[in-house]
Amino acid sequence: MPTILIADDSMFQRFQTSKTAVAAGYDVLEAKDGQECLRIILEKRPEVLLLDLNMPALDGLAVMEQLAAQGAIPPRVYVLTADIQDTTRQRCLDLGAHDCINKPVDQAVLGNILAEARTSLG
Repeated sequence: MPTILIADDSMFQRFQTSKTAVAAGYDVLEAKDGQECLRIILEKRPEVLLLDLNMPALDGLAVMEQLAAQGAIPPRVYVLTADIQDTTRQRCLDLGAHDCINKPVDQAVLGNILAEARTSLG
């Protein structure tokens, strides 16, 4: 079973997204900030990362930059954000994100994205 890391400072968002990820067949890990996210990725190597851009300690872009510098970008990274400008979206994609998903996240859409990602991971 693939592992997904949900990195979001909102406990409610982590809870909602966890339910969707479990239903899509993932083992779920959670991080409440960017520092915790980096530590878990380097220790556990999840196949999928759902990354909020606006988090304390390190924001999502800083997490992506550090992961890219270490060659540790997970196979599938989805950036979650309430307000994404084209330049920010492009920066996320350049750093290795698979896609950007607008908040509030539609859980049905997210379920489809996670199911597709799980299939592509083999």
